[in-house]
Amino acid sequence: MKRIRYFVLFLIAFGVLLSPLMLDATNLAPAPIDSAGVQAQPLQQNGITYLSGGIGVDEARAIEQSQGYNLHMMFSIGVDNKFIPDVNVTVQNASGQTVLTLTEVGPLVYVQLPPGKYTIRATRNGEERHDRADVGSGAARNLVFHWNGGE
Repeated sequence: MKRIRYFVLFLIAFGVLLSPLMLDATNLAPAPIDSAGVQAQPLQQNGITYLSGGIGVDEARAIEQSQGYNLHMMFSIGVDNKFIPDVNVTVQNASGQTVLTLTEVGPLVYVQLPPGKYTIRATRNGEERHDRADVGSGAARNLVFHWNGGE
């Protein structure tokens, strides 16, 4: 009898702990985006489509919900990971040919690249960060470029 009582108390305690995690499914739907705050539009360079922006919350959410971009880049600075919009980006294919050169973009840049291996260089105030990405038809490759220090 004592074991049953402890088991019931355990179930009640477990239920109380989980109750904040049980959300109504309607609360999981993304909030509507105010299109007046969205200025990011698809652009093209050398036949490659890209999006750049994300200064405001609505614009950032609009870019994050965009489909068809297989390389996602985010640029931030400092301990607070503050978004920054003034980054120069160069994307080179596996043979070293530059396929995309962007000036003062960000804080989010989404690119639609042909499948392949790429080297991405992000420069801000003369300080360069680089990474490699193997993009294909699967899930998008996410890159985060972060600079320490102040603005």
